[in-house]
Amino acid sequence: MNPSRPAATHVAVREGRIVAVGSAEELGSISGTRDDRFHDKVLLPGFVEGHSHIMEGVVWSQPYVGSGNRRSPEGRLVPGVRDIDAIIARLREAEARMTDPNATLFAWGFDPLHIGGRMLTRQQLDQVSTTRPIMVIHASFHIINVNTLVLERTELLRATDISGVVAGRDGLASGELQGIAARLKVFRVFGNPLSGNITPADVNRYAASACVQGVTTITDLHNDLSEQTVELYRAATSRDDFGLRLVPALSSGSHAPDQGIAKIAALRQGNNDKLHYGVVKLVVDGSIQGFTARLRWPGYHNGAPNGLWYIAPEELPRLVDAYHRAGIQLHIHTNGDEATALALDAVEAAQTATPRPDHRHTLQHCQMADAALFRRMKALGVCVNLFANHLYYWGDSHYELTLGPERASRLDATGTAHRIGVPYAIHSDAPVTPLAPLFTAWCAVNRTSSGGRELGRGTEALSVEQALAAVTIGAAYTLKLDHLVGSIETGKLADFAILDDNPLTVNPERLKDVPVWGTVVGGRVHQAPRA
Repeated sequence: MNPSRPAATHVAVREGRIVAVGSAEELGSISGTRDDRFHDKVLLPGFVEGHSHIMEGVVWSQPYVGSGNRRSPEGRLVPGVRDIDAIIARLREAEARMTDPNATLFAWGFDPLHIGGRMLTRQQLDQVSTTRPIMVIHASFHIINVNTLVLERTELLRATDISGVVAGRDGLASGELQGIAARLKVFRVFGNPLSGNITPADVNRYAASACVQGVTTITDLHNDLSEQTVELYRAATSRDDFGLRLVPALSSGSHAPDQGIAKIAALRQGNNDKLHYGVVKLVVDGSIQGFTARLRWPGYHNGAPNGLWYIAPEELPRLVDAYHRAGIQLHIHTNGDEATALALDAVEAAQTATPRPDHRHTLQHCQMADAALFRRMKALGVCVNLFANHLYYWGDSHYELTLGPERASRLDATGTAHRIGVPYAIHSDAPVTPLAPLFTAWCAVNRTSSGGRELGRGTEALSVEQALAAVTIGAAYTLKLDHLVGSIETGKLADFAILDDNPLTVNPERLKDVPVWGTVVGGRVHQAPRA
């Protein structure tokens, strides 16, 4: 994975860094202890997950109600639930195990598009409990469904005139709450299980999930970074046995720009080789499959109303300019092409006012960008991190419902990014989709939906080598860490993904099935847990 030494049989490691890479003969003059434990394994650079969230560690303490199978931090395969009745049954089982009668039952992963478009109503959740608050968050993490009790206590049952409160057939709130405003009313009353006071167990689960999938560097790409969270991250990354490098991003919505700039400057003082502050995250729109992304004309294929602005269009340039002037790298969530165009307008204005030659502002998801938008990215020095997993999980829905055949075929256009020369990575957005870089690479190589439909394979697919680069050195570049991680070469940190087979020689259709033995982080071995 290093162009000057793309393959080797031996690597020498000292003090957590790579001393040399080559053959036994080439490394023969280096004194040390020979370790042959991986003689029958394949070492790749440790995978770099450039867009994921600490929620991957948090949510596994709660019931999963998604349709696809998932691998838990313990390495256990958790089966998906395929219809409303199965979801209600799993929620009832979870509710029966709860001992605090006032605690909220929270579940995650729900996706109506994978169960025939059926919604989860408040009346159905009332079948689980009418006395306990219930919140079920969608796989996109942009929408929640709640029971009647939650709507009553938040005074939303009859508030269908509020943006994001979806009406049911009876004219009252259906239980589905979209966007930020409606969800915040719920979180103010019942608390937000996805943010706030994370625990050491959450951080450890995050590291375990990463090890199971060969990940050695990972983001937490949207966090308020409270004092408690900062202390937890400091304590965890200071441990020798903590097998993960962490890149947290400050949520722009949690601080005014001047406060955010000051906070980033202070946090950088506490960076260590496993903890890297310095990124701010902006969220411009919602999700395509949730119909909350902002699309350019002609809009949604099925005629649904355009999505939501999570940052007002007139506000975005001010935010981008403030952080850009301060020398802070921005990671900007844009799913719809209208949101992408607006973000590029803001970056162009900021770069014109204050030129910075290597800002590496990165558009995250950026799923609907066409060639013209990629050319703008190239001209502005903008990177992109494309949501390749979407091709599998929502490709059929995008083809038939949200985008139509033409736009669905160029969804997450890695091929276009590669041809135009935009620095790119691919990601999972875990826990929105499973944390599994080999699966993400498989999606970018095969571009096949869960229903078996090929989407732009002839024009937008990556080779296996390109896809593996996108989850190693490509992702490291978007995080400004490519001088430390992302390839196996002298001077870099000794981070490796340990595999049981060679992803460069297996059939590309089996890329996602290559077993992961574990990781090496800074020369320290971590075997993945086995269920």
